Amino acid sequence: MSDKPELKYRRILLKITGEALGDAAGHGIGIDRIHNIAAQMKDVHGMGVQVAVVVGGGNIFRGLQGSKKGIERATGDHMGMLATVINALALQDALEKQGVQTRVQTAIAVAQVAELFIRRRAVRHLEKGRVVIFAGGTGNPYFSTDTAASLRASEISADVILKGTKVDGIYDRDPVGNPDAKRYDHITYSEAISKRLKVMDTTAFSMCMDNHMPIIVFDAFKPQNIQRIVRGETIGTLVTD
Repeated sequence: MSDKPELKYRRILLKITGEALGDAAGHGIGIDRIHNIAAQMKDVHGMGVQVAVVVGGGNIFRGLQGSKKGIERATGDHMGMLATVINALALQDALEKQGVQTRVQTAIAVAQVAELFIRRRAVRHLEKGRVVIFAGGTGNPYFSTDTAASLRASEISADVILKGTKVDGIYDRDPVGNPDAKRYDHITYSEAISKRLKVMDTTAFSMCMDNHMPIIVFDAFKPQNIQRIVRGETIGTLVTD
């Protein structure tokens, strides 16, 4: 009889925003936060789940914000891609200090610190029990790291995208400052797009819809949430067909 827990999801792609890796204000590198997320990932990995991660870079630099300050948009987006590499290396360090083997793969070449993304190699790393951290977004300007998460999840045939945020799901309005905001337990891709819900961008939702990739939006800071999700518990908001 196996001691392994029953799992609903065996290969997940975890999307972590840059703000979730920053300090309490969402800026810079928040070491305690990074180690907290790494500990949750270690626990899930120990359950036998294959874990891939896409990290954002908003705690360091956002291309769109840079363009509002006069930086050319494509240049700003490339700066944001480099910010995601910094976050990926910080998360890799935290995971390996907790005994979890990792590989960082990037969509832009930074050969001294990470592998270039190759789909078959990424899948092989997962099969060998390594956590794979994807950085550099899609490698193209004008695309968000949410879109990168949708793309990578489809490429590696993940069972689900887990979008970790600071709130416990998708609301009809920003719950910060709107105490009567309604949380959805389940919503369709089309509804999320038509209602212009800001938890992911339209391109990311559309890509998931086209590839039938479920998304779960949840509170990444509540202990054991990821473990509960992979066991099949109802946590956060599920987005499907």
